[in-house]
Amino acid sequence: MYSHSIESCVARPLCQSSDYKLTSLDDVIPNTKYLGDSKDVNWVSDGAPQQYDNGILLTMPPNSAGTLLSSVHYVWYGKIETTMKTSRGQGVVTAFIMMSDVKDEIDFEFIGSDNGHAQSNFYWQGTLNYTNEVNLTASSTDSDTHTYSIDWSPDKLTWAVDGDVLRTLNKADTWNTTTNSFQYPQTPSRIQLSLWPAGESKNGDGVVDWAGGLIDWNSPYMSNGYYSALITEVNVQCYDPPDGANVTGKNGYSYNNIAGLNNSIAITDDNQILHSFFATGEDPGVDPNPPAGDKPSSSASAGPVNTNVATVPGGGAGGQGTSAGESSSSNNNGANSAPGAGGSSTSVNGGTNGDFSQGLGSNGGYSSGGTGTTTSEAPGQERLGSSAFAVVVALVGLMVL
Repeated sequence: MYSHSIESCVARPLCQSSDYKLTSLDDVIPNTKYLGDSKDVNWVSDGAPQQYDNGILLTMPPNSAGTLLSSVHYVWYGKIETTMKTSRGQGVVTAFIMMSDVKDEIDFEFIGSDNGHAQSNFYWQGTLNYTNEVNLTASSTDSDTHTYSIDWSPDKLTWAVDGDVLRTLNKADTWNTTTNSFQYPQTPSRIQLSLWPAGESKNGDGVVDWAGGLIDWNSPYMSNGYYSALITEVNVQCYDPPDGANVTGKNGYSYNNIAGLNNSIAITDDNQILHSFFATGEDPGVDPNPPAGDKPSSSASAGPVNTNVATVPGGGAGGQGTSAGESSSSNNNGANSAPGAGGSSTSVNGGTNGDFSQGLGSNGGYSSGGTGTTTSEAPGQERLGSSAFAVVVALVGLMVL
């Protein structure tokens, strides 16, 4: 889902240096409830995260779409470390990624059938370049706890495992003569931690092969009836904005043009909070169903409100949540829907709800909103259809995915 103008998008919460000990769900809010107020919460969830021992389990019951945990605060350069154990089993993918609203992306991905490696990858504005992926050595990722680090500066990006830098990318090496630009991640991004069923047959042969084969919903690697990955800690060290950054405030990131580059970003005090899921950055006060005693906003009462909108515009990696006209608990057991691979939103009990995509498209490319379509842009590259810029992020919610 794309906005029709920059003003449709609210500002994104500024980077916050912190060491998040994920020992409970007290700091997590479902994506069906979050409207942009970042003062009292740091994570937004899709699916069914569970507190376990000293961390949070990302769970994936049979025929579900898994779980996504997304940071409320964005990072515009910094060092991000996640301490975790991955899931295991063919067709199962665990991910620790950075994802921006224009689909700049930095990845650690873990294929459940290969617990001896972590895949490192990056994208610029959703442009696919299949030479960007590099396998990194990481022993027993499902049974051993490791700390995976992304160190992202304006000129250099590194991937590290347990403090050992295993890959370095210099911005200077990403110049593309076709687009006349550095195809380097450079826009504020959210931390996203996910577990998803890439091995579902509906995802296409390319994705299934990449994921190690079709997923087995009766696998011995499932425990208590689900696959899981354990996240125990996320440490964020924010870096200063790049030289020449447009700084007029101190609370959030806003886009001032549609290029989606470093100089497109301003640090502002612009509004970040919506009054309802029907509101936008242009009219954040819209609420057709205000609490008892409150009057509808003037904009809401001036004419009909379009109820066919996504509850989490731009949630995850460019997908859609349930329709705002539907109940946020319209699944058979009332559980929240999780973002899924291949373009369908699947509840934890197997019910379906809406159109939401997280992950790779059926052609092996990155899909947005369930279309899974890409078009050729340059040799060895593909680009997401439509504008790669303005994903509506009036609120935060999660895709690969």
